[in-house]
Amino acid sequence: MAGVILCEPTELYNILNQATKCSRLTDPNYLCLLDARTKREYNESHLVTALRVKQNLLGKYTPPQSIDLGCVRYCIVYDNKTDTLEAAFDMDYDLPELDEELKDCEGDPEALIKKRKLSPKQNAKHGSAARCARVMQRYTRFPVQVLRGGYEQFTASYHFLRTQKVFWMPQELEEILPYPVEIVPSKLYMGDYRQACDRQIHKDLKIIAHINVSEEMDTLFPKDSKDLLHIPIPDSPEADIFTHFGDICHFIDSRIPHGGVLVFSVLGISRCSAVVMAYLIHSCRLYLKDSWSYIQKCKTNIRPNRGFVQQLSKWEHRIYMTTITDISEPFY
Repeated sequence: MAGVILCEPTELYNILNQATKCSRLTDPNYLCLLDARTKREYNESHLVTALRVKQNLLGKYTPPQSIDLGCVRYCIVYDNKTDTLEAAFDMDYDLPELDEELKDCEGDPEALIKKRKLSPKQNAKHGSAARCARVMQRYTRFPVQVLRGGYEQFTASYHFLRTQKVFWMPQELEEILPYPVEIVPSKLYMGDYRQACDRQIHKDLKIIAHINVSEEMDTLFPKDSKDLLHIPIPDSPEADIFTHFGDICHFIDSRIPHGGVLVFSVLGISRCSAVVMAYLIHSCRLYLKDSWSYIQKCKTNIRPNRGFVQQLSKWEHRIYMTTITDISEPFY
């Protein structure tokens, strides 16, 4: 069995917002998001692209027939507010003796259905997601993840990812504009030029400041705004980004107590990822190797050019007075 683990809200947010040329949600083998709440709760609202997982007459969860879980990279389950995996190890859930309940209603299937049917006013039981994950892990190659805090905690921070939409056409998924990935919850984001120009994204994430490390001009903040730091850097191994690291770190530290800061470049892959790593090295006291791993987990397709990697190594040496990370290829 693949196992069951917890998934933090920020992790799910970033998984939902991965993109290359278009959203990764267009890939049917990328994410299977399962809602283990009741039908009433699901119909009221659920997370974008989530499927409601069904139960049989005994109340046991069944895998969705429309998804090949063995091919899915991320299988994530949520309920209302489960925040532990305790219910996933409830052995009674799988005992054959539970099937004896069928015999109690032999000859009267309606009695069994009535016995197991939840009241329309009733909510999903605490631990539903963990119990569901226990079943789904039998069919997956990767561990099934249970969203910590469930729907309630996730939507408290990311209300804009709620929906009532049940069916998504491929073209609709392609048209979804992913949000910037979240580096420091509710404080620091990393994205591309399109996201930096979207007013709704800024409203949803409460972004109050920009760091623009592309050569293109910012469109939402005036040139003289105190909440805009524009450092036009070409995405070239010869470009000097090192001398700007100090100013960038100071700018972020001075703004995040008041709201969100978005760091962006044209594609959000090379320049902005190098800048955010420099910030983590300086202000979060991470080594280069650790900041690289952390950023790569937030955004899987980062790729600072070779010149930027060498300058990040120089920055690490300045902060820690020694070189800690081996940046030799092909690791970096």
